[in-house]
Amino acid sequence: MESILSFLRSLARNNNREWFEKNKNKYLAARSVFEEFVTRLCKDLPAIDPMLAGVDPKKSIFRIYRDVRFSKDKRPYKTNFAAGFSSVGKGLGLPGYYLHIEPGDKSIVAGGLYMPEAEKLAKVRQEIDYNGEALHKILADKKFRKWFHGLWDGDQLKTVPRGYPKDHPDAGFLKMKRFITEHAFTDDEVKSPRFYKSVVSAFGVLRPLNQYLMDAIS
Repeated sequence: MESILSFLRSLARNNNREWFEKNKNKYLAARSVFEEFVTRLCKDLPAIDPMLAGVDPKKSIFRIYRDVRFSKDKRPYKTNFAAGFSSVGKGLGLPGYYLHIEPGDKSIVAGGLYMPEAEKLAKVRQEIDYNGEALHKILADKKFRKWFHGLWDGDQLKTVPRGYPKDHPDAGFLKMKRFITEHAFTDDEVKSPRFYKSVVSAFGVLRPLNQYLMDAIS
């Protein structure tokens, strides 16, 4: 993984098309390493989550090119390699797993339901209302807590959604717009021979959360 981190460091310092084209061979070499890693994951992940059977590695990897049409930041390239895994590839519509490699100790594994549609969000909230205890149990599990620290609570509603009491015992969950969690890795951890095993272990711990969310929206 050192070749990936090295290329991304250089790209961060030279985020322009001229440099990228001159160093296209380095990009392709680094991407090849990442593709091999993702391909290996796609072979092993169905043992963790059967819904991931048949996931196409190439369709799981995000493009390095940024969409700058509506952004003030006109840098043309992302400074990370990333892949998403769900029954619809890297799509955001279903609970899934996410791998993000970025130098500067910014690499992460993550999972859950990111930016769900209104209908799916309503179903998750309904499940929390009916069966919040199961979600608490998942988040309190020792294996989960070894890797993750609850759900990301940024970008919440200011008040409990309409239809639920203001003093609902799970008001914090109900106000969430997305249900995700993440674990960060240092650059040294990413370069370690144990990194692949760590990613697989973390994804395995995420399975109960994703299953809870999938049951809610199904």
